[in-house]
Amino acid sequence: MISLTEIAAEKVKLQLAKRGKGLGIRIGVKTTGCSGLAYVLEYVDNVFDGDGIFESNGIHIYTDAKSMSYISGLTMDWVKNGLNEGFEFRNPNEKDRCGCGESFRV
Repeated sequence: MISLTEIAAEKVKLQLAKRGKGLGIRIGVKTTGCSGLAYVLEYVDNVFDGDGIFESNGIHIYTDAKSMSYISGLTMDWVKNGLNEGFEFRNPNEKDRCGCGESFRV
């Protein structure tokens, strides 16, 4: 299961509306950084065979089978921290993150 908080879902809805198309978002991981893995977030225009599909607060969330083993249980939130704001990933599978926060390890 992958979920979005209400505020994160609202931000995604706004971005999809601005974009004018899209079935939802894809959340996955790629190998990179000091700790080994980083989150990847992109719009979905086409569904691929084997995609996992979830729905949270009115948003369809897609992920590939390989990423699912790393992000099962993930919650995506929208946070404001001083002048910075953006999506934050809360993943119960994370064992630790690199110092800059760009990558993680499970």
